[in-house]
Amino acid sequence: MVLEPGLTTKGTLSAPASTLVSCCSQIQIKNEEDRLLVVLPGEAEANLELPWSEIWQELKHLIQRKEQSWQPGTLVTLETQDRLVDTVQLQAVAEMLQEVGLRLTKVRAERRQTAVAAATAGYSVKQRSRTSLTSLAVSEPTEVKELLAEPLYIKNTIRSGVEIRHSGSIIVCGDLNPGGSVIAAGDIFVWGRLRGVAHAGATGNRQSRAMALQMEFTQLRIADKVARAPQKLPDIFVPEVAFIGGTGISLARANDFAKTHTFSARGGMWVRTNS
Repeated sequence: MVLEPGLTTKGTLSAPASTLVSCCSQIQIKNEEDRLLVVLPGEAEANLELPWSEIWQELKHLIQRKEQSWQPGTLVTLETQDRLVDTVQLQAVAEMLQEVGLRLTKVRAERRQTAVAAATAGYSVKQRSRTSLTSLAVSEPTEVKELLAEPLYIKNTIRSGVEIRHSGSIIVCGDLNPGGSVIAAGDIFVWGRLRGVAHAGATGNRQSRAMALQMEFTQLRIADKVARAPQKLPDIFVPEVAFIGGTGISLARANDFAKTHTFSARGGMWVRTNS
């Protein structure tokens, strides 16, 4: 039994034992390389249905109690598991951490809504489903596609220093700025300028593609293939699709790609048709 702060085992307790369980036992704070990892209790695994107000108070108490355990300026990753956390709650956590010299920079989430909220707030994001990215089979691209998570839709520009990871496809309605990166197990669609780092098919799916209105990438990866931006950019940009072809990563105009290319599972690449 875990006691609430200030309670002792002396005397007679009339309340049921379950009312004395603290979610502090489910909030975890760990050292992860050069940063601090804060793990919130998940909704599925929690013994109690814990409201956000209780989690917030217990997290604040735990952080303040351990305040001397880390160096000022330490970076923090917040792992929310399957819990729904909105932008206001994320901001409250960030401000509380800042008060004790910590800086929230990354969020790991299973819920798409939480991942979108974190990305909107400007944090680096990794969304993972119950099916881990590493557990996706890559031998048959069609099987991989069935296991991908629902697409992650981000309605803002991804700034420098922000990294988005997702176990499905990622759709960005905005630009991907230099210094920003998007890593997806599926496809990547940028409704804007792709100027940062993009990695589609990150778990090995060679059928994945990256598409943007303007391809100005710093680095582009699809599965195990890597391409760097040409030294000279074109005078006129058109929407393009990047894909694995016979010579590595190739680019084609987006408006006729579906008519002119088909994926060869045997060859593990896109091939041009006679259409």
